Amino acid sequence: HRYRSLTFTVNVNRQASLSSPNSLSLCLSLCLSLSLSLSLFQSMATADMDQAQLEAFLTAQTRKQGGAGLSSEQAAALGRFWKAHRTRIRESLLAQSRWEPGLRSVNWRVDLQTASSRGSSSNTPVALVELELGQNGQDSEFVCLEFDELKVNQVLKKMAEIQENIDSIVHHS
Repeated sequence: HRYRSLTFTVNVNRQASLSSPNSLSLCLSLCLSLSLSLSLFQSMATADMDQAQLEAFLTAQTRKQGGAGLSSEQAAALGRFWKAHRTRIRESLLAQSRWEPGLRSVNWRVDLQTASSRGSSSNTPVALVELELGQNGQDSEFVCLEFDELKVNQVLKKMAEIQENIDSIVHHS
C-alpha cells in the first residue's frame, strides 16, 4: 500500500522567541489545532457533508469531553471555511489520495514466436501488452509485457478474483 500525508509548514516570526514557556505552549497549541483541523476536514471531505450533516458533525465535535473537541468559535470558523471552500478541499484531498501514475491506456497484440534465443524453432503464440501510465499534465511512461499462454491464464485468473471482490463490495453497499 502507498500512503500519502499532508504536510503543513508554519512560518513563525523570526523575532519571536520559542524559549519562553508561553511561546512554546502557543506553538504546540497551534500544531495540535492544525492536526485536528486536518483530521476534521478529511472526515468532512470523505463524507462529502452537506449543510445538515456538517452542523451535526461540528456540534458533536464541540461536545467531546476532555479538551479533545472544538470550541463553538472553532466549529463556526471551520463551518464557514468548509462552506466557502468545500469543492476545492474535497478535490485536493481526493487528488492526494489517488495512486499516481494512473493507467491511461492498454494496447495488446498476439504474435507468433517462430524462434527462441536458444536457436530452436517453435510456433508459440505470445501476448504483447503495452501499458501507458501517466500523471495529469505530464508525459506518459510505457511498460511493455510479454506473456505466454500460461501467464495469460494466470493474469486472467487474478483479474477474475479482482472482479469478484469488486462485485461483492458493490452488491453489499
